[in-house]
Amino acid sequence: MTTPATMTVTTKLAGSGPGDARDRAPQDRAPQDRAPQDRAPQDRAPQDPPAPPLPPRSVPDALLYGARGLCPACGAGRLFSSYLKVSPYCPDCGEELYHHRADDAPPYATILLVGHIVVPLMVLVEEIYRPEVWVHLVLWLPLTLALCLCLLPPLKGMLVNLQWALRMHGFDPGSAEREGPPDGVVPVVRAVRPIR
Repeated sequence: MTTPATMTVTTKLAGSGPGDARDRAPQDRAPQDRAPQDRAPQDRAPQDPPAPPLPPRSVPDALLYGARGLCPACGAGRLFSSYLKVSPYCPDCGEELYHHRADDAPPYATILLVGHIVVPLMVLVEEIYRPEVWVHLVLWLPLTLALCLCLLPPLKGMLVNLQWALRMHGFDPGSAEREGPPDGVVPVVRAVRPIR
C-alpha cells in the first residue's frame, strides 16, 4: 500500500521525524508560536516604567559608623539597644534596621581575627620562654575572652552597616526579601522641623 504525497508532507509538518520541526519554514508557525515582538501592539501587556536608580550609599562611612556602633544612615543614633541586640529603628533618624541578617558571620569573623592574634603570640612565648602549661592557661584564656567580647560588637556593627550600604536583604525598598517590622515594634516617626 502506498502513501499519498500529501500525507507524507502532513506527517513531516507535524514533526514526526527527528529535526523535522526545526526544518519548517517561518510562515508555517502557528500564530500562538510567534515571538512577543511579532505581536500587534494591542496584544502586548503594558509595562511599568523603570524605577529611577537609588542613590549610592557610602560603604566606608557605613563601616566606620558600624565599628563605633552608630546608625549607618545618620551616624548619630545608637545601632545597638543592648550588647549585641540591633535596634529595630534608629532612635535619631528612624532608619529601619531590623532588615539585617547578621546571623553567624560576626562570631565567625571574631574567632578568625582573635585566632590570628592569640595563636602567633602563644607560639612565640612558647618558643622563647617555654613556660609551664598553667602559665599559658592564665595568660591566653583571659586574653582570648577579652578580645572576643571587645571585638564582637564592632564587627557585628560593621556587618549590619555593610548590608545597609549594599542594600542587601530588606534594606532595598524594591527587594522581594523586604518584610514588615517585627511583632510588637512600633516604628519611630520623627517630626520634620519647618525651615525658617
